[in-house]
Amino acid sequence: MTGPSARLSPAFLPLYALAYAGGVIAYTPFLMLVLPARVTELAGSDDVRWLGYIVFAGALAASLAGVASGWLSDATRRRRVWIALGLAATVLLQLAIARAATAQALLWLVVAWQMALNLMLTPLIAWAGDVVPDDRKGLLGGLLSLAPPLGALSAMLLPETLSGGLTARTATIAAMTLALVLPLLLFVRSTPFPERVRQTSRPAATVRPASVLQRVWLARLLMQLSGAALAAYLYFWLRSLDPAMDDSAKMLLYAAGLALSVGAALLLGRWSDRHGRPFHALALTALVAAASLLAMALAGTTGTAQLAYILFATANAAFLALHASQTLRILPDPGSRGLGIGLFNLTNTAPSLIMPWIAISMVPDFGYASLFLVLALLALAAALLLISLPHDA
Repeated sequence: MTGPSARLSPAFLPLYALAYAGGVIAYTPFLMLVLPARVTELAGSDDVRWLGYIVFAGALAASLAGVASGWLSDATRRRRVWIALGLAATVLLQLAIARAATAQALLWLVVAWQMALNLMLTPLIAWAGDVVPDDRKGLLGGLLSLAPPLGALSAMLLPETLSGGLTARTATIAAMTLALVLPLLLFVRSTPFPERVRQTSRPAATVRPASVLQRVWLARLLMQLSGAALAAYLYFWLRSLDPAMDDSAKMLLYAAGLALSVGAALLLGRWSDRHGRPFHALALTALVAAASLLAMALAGTTGTAQLAYILFATANAAFLALHASQTLRILPDPGSRGLGIGLFNLTNTAPSLIMPWIAISMVPDFGYASLFLVLALLALAAALLLISLPHDA
């Protein structure tokens, strides 16, 4: 893959990493803090039910919009234009959400916001696939691992509710998003849309059978299921371990895992670039995640359980960052790359529909240890799906 290497600007990777982090910041503090607070303001005691409706509708909208926006950026052969349109719509809709008058209006605004967000994010991811050569995809994955910690940090930078209300918070999120995404759009030169790769002209090594794409897709879904289930029930599990643990201590554990994942992803990403073993790096992080979940299930002390969780959070976040970059490598045809990314991104929303049933069927009768054992098996299955893939797949 020599074409993208010649087009890659030295400024692209750092500016792209910041823009990707801006996309994460656009939704992380919003979904964690702003949306629940707005639902409570509008729905009162019925806020839990309405939040469920809104999250479910938003997940469906995100799934459909991710596929559609990827296809649009392929069909029009334009990535930058759709990113800019999605960015503008995302910011405007976030500001409108702070002014929603009813819970019903809020639901439809969130649906529209999810569509706008994915109109920005899917072409943004595809753009990296267009210009970053395969031998730098590992480094790209390491840089993408910066986004989740920055997303979590951005939540701590929001103004207090009393100092300006939700309008000030949404405006702060919008400002951070614009500040991080706009430099990529404004200062990285335009590049021609890559020529569509014809199946008949590809070297044999670049032909990816459907089975390879299916296994890589399924591996991500399994890891996302493990991460989503643990994120949803982390608060209750930590409370069962230590009722005295406050929210700051819980967030510290989460932040520690995200921070460590940056170093792990950068090291493994560069290793995979040098040695040409991208799936081995992914399988290793999945194996560490499985072992950590097993340790959490068997932990006899609070300290051991917390250490095992930090290790899981590190491995899971590193896996997702590295997987995102390697997905671009196995979708080599720019004429269908955006659509492929939209289909791969279904693994981000599907866990929200599957995970609750796993937890409900396990935790009430068998406890958290049984849930962690099931999640460990899912992570182990992801590792086995990847480890057997040829390194040139």
